[in-house]
Amino acid sequence: MGQGLEAKVVVDAFTNPALSHASVSDTPNNSAKQPLEYIGRKQPKPRETDRSGQLRSPYLPSPELVEAVNLAIYLERPLLLKGEPGCGKTQLPRAVAYELGLPWESWYVKSTSRAQDGLYTYDAVGRLRDAQLAASGQLTAEERQRMADPATYIRWGALGRAFRNDRRTVVLIDEIDKADIDFPNDLLLELDEQRFFIQEVEVDHPLREVRAKVTPIVFITSNDEKDLPDAFLRRCLFHHVQFPDRHQLINIINAHFTSSAQELPQNLVQAAVHRFMELRQDMDAAGNMGKKVSTSELLDWVRVLHRHPLDDALAKLEGKLPYAGVLLKNWDDHVRYLQQK
Repeated sequence: MGQGLEAKVVVDAFTNPALSHASVSDTPNNSAKQPLEYIGRKQPKPRETDRSGQLRSPYLPSPELVEAVNLAIYLERPLLLKGEPGCGKTQLPRAVAYELGLPWESWYVKSTSRAQDGLYTYDAVGRLRDAQLAASGQLTAEERQRMADPATYIRWGALGRAFRNDRRTVVLIDEIDKADIDFPNDLLLELDEQRFFIQEVEVDHPLREVRAKVTPIVFITSNDEKDLPDAFLRRCLFHHVQFPDRHQLINIINAHFTSSAQELPQNLVQAAVHRFMELRQDMDAAGNMGKKVSTSELLDWVRVLHRHPLDDALAKLEGKLPYAGVLLKNWDDHVRYLQQK
């Protein structure tokens, strides 16, 4: 009875902002039993940095994206995010972790990545070296005791650390489509049953099977470089992140410059966004042009324009595309666009 009531409160929160706001916990002591809700309103203070010293960036999600995040949290399913590069897929997990006060882990997939890398790696070379040193009597009693423990040679990956964490953890698996086609299928057990096995230890060792202490909140991004297997897709929720519209871009620019303690004239912001959207429309009309300009490039472009006096910056936006190298990243784009102008 109580469990059904809790589920009703969480589901109602998707459509009732008052309930949703009341269920959010911004403290770092969130329990797995507490219903978590992401609102998307908590933004970093100007010049605020994370533990690694990186400057935190604001994130302004759409209502549809907020709903997708909360469904993934409630159903305890990975959220697969697709969308054109630069639409904000990779930054979302960090924003969710920041607002909910949760630890977060990132796993940036490469073409050579294996599924096991995100769980653990075993230092077999180090184990062999220590065995040779022990055989020649070059290890102390304490070092020999350490060598006897298989955990000494285990290096935990992002998902492995999340499974072992007592607190619910946000995990980013970024650009999963970069890896081999078998990579997603190799994660089915781990994502579905929240456990994995360490083959290098004895069957009766406590570390043989690692089970998630708390179900992590998993975000997976893909740029659609290759299709993902159906069995993998069945275990995920899906959301396509739309590129921000004109109004959203203005809000994003203002939020970023406010967070860096800078103020921008609004006529400069509006003129820059107008020219930027015009460029994207020209690229759409061309059909066969290279990558579209993205939000991060727009922010860099505005930062460069802001160096000039306001009248000079506005005049530049009225003429030939200023600082085209900030936006256009290959020669064909330069030639095609500048010929049109």
